[in-house]
Amino acid sequence: MNNSNNDAENRSIVIITEDSIPTLDNITQQVQDDGAGAISTFSGTTRDTFEGKRVIQLEYEAYDKMAVKVLETIIQEARQKWELVNVAVYHRTGIVPVGQTSVVVATCSVHRADAIYATGYIIDELKARCPIWKKEVYEDGSVWKGSCAGCQSSSR
Repeated sequence: MNNSNNDAENRSIVIITEDSIPTLDNITQQVQDDGAGAISTFSGTTRDTFEGKRVIQLEYEAYDKMAVKVLETIIQEARQKWELVNVAVYHRTGIVPVGQTSVVVATCSVHRADAIYATGYIIDELKARCPIWKKEVYEDGSVWKGSCAGCQSSSR
């Protein structure tokens, strides 16, 4: 799912996709603005271990339309707290093997502090509120993790 808001003043890009996420350079170019001096990014990748268990892969599921709405709200909240020019959020669904990127947040602002704090806020709120669920697949089983109470269950 692709949703972009293009204004003369600022741009918000929200993409939920089963495809690989574009390179960080590509996303950085999407948020870059000649009048701004800072771009901050966060990339979340699949690691090979968690709490001593070997991770095989992650699997993500999302309620795409609602996830886009929640992310747009989170971006709007960040814009109210910090002076942001452009923002991009990409989240991958489906299987994400070890070493690959599942989420990228990129913010652009005139000054670095706004971009840095906004990036942290957006990823934290995404993990807390967005209807995106992650299945951690281990050698000895798996566990679903979600952003809402009652969304978590285990299977072995």
